[in-house]
Amino acid sequence: MQPESGANATTITEFILLGLVETPALQPVVFVLFLLAYLLTVGGNLSLLAAVVVEPRLHTPMYFFLGNLSALDVGCITVTVPALLVRLLTRRRAVPYPACLTQLFFFHLLVGVDCFLLTAMAYDRFLAICRPLTYSARMSRAAQGLLVAASWACAFSNALTHTVAVSTLRFCGPAEIHHFYCDLPQLFRLSCSSTRLNERLLFGVGFIMAGSPVALIVSSYAHVGAAVLRIRSAEGRRKAFSTCGSHLTVVGLFYGTGMFNYMRLSSAKLSDKDKAVGVVNTVVNPMLNPLIYSLRNPDVQAALWRVVTGKRSPA
Repeated sequence: MQPESGANATTITEFILLGLVETPALQPVVFVLFLLAYLLTVGGNLSLLAAVVVEPRLHTPMYFFLGNLSALDVGCITVTVPALLVRLLTRRRAVPYPACLTQLFFFHLLVGVDCFLLTAMAYDRFLAICRPLTYSARMSRAAQGLLVAASWACAFSNALTHTVAVSTLRFCGPAEIHHFYCDLPQLFRLSCSSTRLNERLLFGVGFIMAGSPVALIVSSYAHVGAAVLRIRSAEGRRKAFSTCGSHLTVVGLFYGTGMFNYMRLSSAKLSDKDKAVGVVNTVVNPMLNPLIYSLRNPDVQAALWRVVTGKRSPA
């Protein structure tokens, strides 16, 4: 830490990220585990993205959004894990203030786009199952592009708002963050100025950014569930629930960990539970998504096999 003298206190120019474990003997184990998780996540999501691109059967709106989601998962884990691996190798835990805010911005940008894309996928399932006659017209290529562009625009506004708001806070010390990446709850706890406005902003914007998508997802799947139950064929119901079940699993993991992470701002001290939720949110979820979406989907499994083996899709 390199302090600058002020009137009454010093201003922090670096934060110390303590990471997941402080015991030196465990750090090589953490390095290996996170390196493997990173390689598996990047490999799995890029393979799924390649399958969506090269497989004609997957050139549908649902898989278009899934391909975007895979690219986002690679971005989300890349924002946090490589920096952690470098710190474990160099044993330098200091992170410059601008680098911390940059990580904060890109993390919230990518997670925000993820949030809206999951909503777009729920809307896609609603149209496909409840409005099949107008599905092609409503979910055209232009509509898909508009939904993705709107997701990026909203997420950018959210990330920029929180980053600018955090930049107005004063940090006088201590500079130790009991976590492995920079995020709002950790920085709020270190601020020596009032964070009341920032917390209100987090809850207010969070209600719009997370509450509205959750309401739309629940509404979409309530209609989907009612429509599926009206299907007379047991095979038809099974197929419909199968395509929706994967998405609902991902939604549950995404919002469950997110709510735990950001609804505990009043907690005075970070616990191991917070670190565990951070690992699930930034590492486990992106790693599991390709598995969840391909586990019960024979089309995705076949496409992934052709990508791995280099075989062409049958005409």
